[in-house]
Amino acid sequence: MNPELTILMPCLNEVETLAGCIAAARVGMADANVEGEILIADNGSTDGSRELAASLGARVVGVSARGYGNALRAGMEAAAGQFIIMGDADLSYDFSRIRPFVEKLRTGADLVMGCRMPWGGGTIGPGAMPWKHRWLGNPVLTFIGRLFFKCPSHDFHCGLRGLSKDAFRRMDLQTGGMEFASEMVIKASLRKFRIEEVPITLHPDGRSRPPHLRSWRDGWRHLRFMLLFSPRWLLIYPGVAAFAVGSGLFLRLLFGPIRVSDINFDLNSLEVAGLVLLFGYQMILFGCFARIFAFTRGFLPPNHVLSRAFGFFTLEKGLIGGGLVTLVGLGILLGAVLGWANSGFGNLDPLKTTRTVIAGRTLASIGLQTVLFSLIFSYLGVDDKSAHPGP
Repeated sequence: MNPELTILMPCLNEVETLAGCIAAARVGMADANVEGEILIADNGSTDGSRELAASLGARVVGVSARGYGNALRAGMEAAAGQFIIMGDADLSYDFSRIRPFVEKLRTGADLVMGCRMPWGGGTIGPGAMPWKHRWLGNPVLTFIGRLFFKCPSHDFHCGLRGLSKDAFRRMDLQTGGMEFASEMVIKASLRKFRIEEVPITLHPDGRSRPPHLRSWRDGWRHLRFMLLFSPRWLLIYPGVAAFAVGSGLFLRLLFGPIRVSDINFDLNSLEVAGLVLLFGYQMILFGCFARIFAFTRGFLPPNHVLSRAFGFFTLEKGLIGGGLVTLVGLGILLGAVLGWANSGFGNLDPLKTTRTVIAGRTLASIGLQTVLFSLIFSYLGVDDKSAHPGP
């Protein structure tokens, strides 16, 4: 009969602290009245950690692929328990106090996050967290996680967390590095899993060596991953804003200059407005491509509102719409060329012709980009009504 709980610890040369973590885990399982196992996902230790863990009765799984995410994912695959509680094997988390995690998992929570931060009810022991993590890294990344993904957690990157084995399977986690922690919370949030939170105390780790975490490098990896997981905030929302501002200025300047106090906005401003308009449109298109890619790779779950939109859009509609806009732009440019020919291909008044050329060029560019987008969109197969792109 499988145990109810697996306490999982990733391990890379943790011989100084591993025994204390295993002892605390046994106390925690007894306190929670749960039958469980202690599983060590060893990521290539050379200091005797594997042998020590085995001698203390823990089950050891060797993971050859280096990386925090690789170790945890392999450990979760090997876990025998219905529930999994994961945490670092450095004494910074107290495994003897896991009962609230177990209780929430038993009542149906898919993911239970620990919270170290005081504004979420947690406690940070003296010297347990560097200032840049406490006042910069964690607050900023948590704010972004709550804003982008509607995650209820007050501590997006707490390493002590519990989840059901079923939730792990449904998440389809793929990353191998530190961003694994972000991927887990993001996917749970996007899939509308039930996420609970438990205030905990973070203790100073008990190692004499420096931690594996590299603050700026790993912080950037987390931020980059969160941005890539949300094409709306990275590309589409900024693109819509740029397109709206650029279009408004562009249309107004086509009819003549704008004078504000002693500043005159004219042809050069029209050029810049057209550039902003095109940049915004390109960002929107690339945001759509990013969503398609994220869905097809399993990073994002289905979104039925967008599925209907993608079902409505077809290659033929895109080609017709983009082709018509391209033809209008080329027609405007042709009219400018004919006007130039009528003047004997001599010098033209820039105030009369430049606006026409800019308008034609911009429309032709937008139309051509729409045609190309439609072709690639169709190539990816998402114009099929059975496709369900992510958010």
